[in-house]
Amino acid sequence: MNNGSLIDRAKQWARSIKRDVVALWIAARDPRVPWYAKAAAAAVAAYALSPIDLIPDFVPVLGYLDDLLLVPLGIVLAVKLVPTDLMAEFRATASAREGRPMSRVGAAAIIALWALSLAALVWVFWPTLPA
Repeated sequence: MNNGSLIDRAKQWARSIKRDVVALWIAARDPRVPWYAKAAAAAVAAYALSPIDLIPDFVPVLGYLDDLLLVPLGIVLAVKLVPTDLMAEFRATASAREGRPMSRVGAAAIIALWALSLAALVWVFWPTLPA
């Protein structure tokens, strides 16, 4: 197998993933998309476009697991829920678009999730004082 073609296919796959994330971001805002597809598209796009990861990349193995498995699987699910003709339109719009949107809502949701997790850990493990 030619290494050049493997690298080219990987680059093409990465470009299609980026395009589909933007297309899902567009789909989440379109009134023609069913509510359940909007919800999936919004969740996937918010997470993928968030500047903050649920599992930070510096965590060994798990840090990249969300980027390599969760995001692509979420994209596949959300794309299947959006009607095919609309998804083709959103992909074309995403390809023509310059730049990538950023999801502040996704970042806020992840920060809130981390804060709630930290609060739960403190609550569970906080030493109780004898009465």
